[in-house]
Amino acid sequence: MAEKKHVEIFTDGACSGNPGPGGFGVVLRYKQYERELSGGEANTTNNRMELSAVIAGLEALTEPCKVTLYSDSKYFVDAVQNGWAVSWKQRGWMRNKKEKALNPDLWEQILKLLDYHEVTLVWVKGHAGHPENERCDRLAVAESKKFLKG
Repeated sequence: MAEKKHVEIFTDGACSGNPGPGGFGVVLRYKQYERELSGGEANTTNNRMELSAVIAGLEALTEPCKVTLYSDSKYFVDAVQNGWAVSWKQRGWMRNKKEKALNPDLWEQILKLLDYHEVTLVWVKGHAGHPENERCDRLAVAESKKFLKG
């Protein structure tokens, strides 16, 4: 069996107001090839855009891959690395006995994609000069601006 391709995915989400118009940006890199993805929604939250970026990046892969995924979202990285998202799902999308987990629709998709691909997460500090994170931020902000009236 052939070894899985190793792909780097860089993601970021942005929101003008929270909630408000939002966007996400993704850069995929395989060897010397790069691809940018972006999208957005008129009324969303920053966390939804962060998760949407992850989904868009992983869904763009056409076969199971080894992925190093870079995100500046502690919400995303911590929820996966600490097992919170899996626990929320096991509890019927509840964070605890009283609080519903937010964004279960997106988490459901992410957990399936994380099962399909072999993913290593790397948290990067946002707005700190990381070239690909800055690039994703520019894509995300440009998408969010498409929904601003004026």
